[in-house]
Amino acid sequence: MKERRFRLVTSNLIICAVLGLVLASALFALTPETPAAVEANNAVYEGNPESGRVALMFNVYEGTEYVEEIARLISERGWNTTFFVGGKWAEKNGDTVVRLAAEGFELGNHGYLHRDHAKLDAAGNREEIVITEKLLRAILSDLSDEQADAAVPPLFAPPSGSLGNTMFEVCEELGYTVIMWTRDTIDWRDHDAALIAERALKGIKAGDLILLHPTEKTVEALPSILDGIAAAGLTADTVTATLSATANEP
Repeated sequence: MKERRFRLVTSNLIICAVLGLVLASALFALTPETPAAVEANNAVYEGNPESGRVALMFNVYEGTEYVEEIARLISERGWNTTFFVGGKWAEKNGDTVVRLAAEGFELGNHGYLHRDHAKLDAAGNREEIVITEKLLRAILSDLSDEQADAAVPPLFAPPSGSLGNTMFEVCEELGYTVIMWTRDTIDWRDHDAALIAERALKGIKAGDLILLHPTEKTVEALPSILDGIAAAGLTADTVTATLSATANEP
């Protein structure tokens, strides 16, 4: 009990220190990059077409009440997914983060404050990503290093899909892969379960990265999406598995 209490206190101290960095850097993080074409776009837009898998990617800054239902529906199929979580959301929902990791879901990095990374300078990009990673690892401090590495891989989904040269440079420096999407359901805007399912499934193929968010209508659409994935002879898995898997892997 004392050891558990010590670890909780330590985690809280780490989280407080991380938040202090956020406040200290807030005045300097928004120096905009001069608008220009992205010169070296090495973002990933699709996975391995030989994988037999697709990845349902959930960007999470809100919709906490739907996250665990999404996890339940996917787990019932024996499948997996990746939640790209915002640091601010994770800070407020540590228990949910712990449960998702314990159930084997992958937790990608979605930045701390949902900023436009094309307009951030190098320091701002770095802080958004590093702070979120440190926060997630502090929340998951009960995991071994190996378990934490698996739960929190170096995958970054830029908020709103905003790309910039400086962002790419920082991600390369930090060892992060920038993840975009093959198909966008636009479920955050269009609250229509049938339309969300149609956008997710029309022409679906192995390697697709399908962007979703935790909304009421997304939860309503999810059973149809999962049925459609199965009908296409595919399975849903994490981004990491969809990028790297081959068809003969289990």
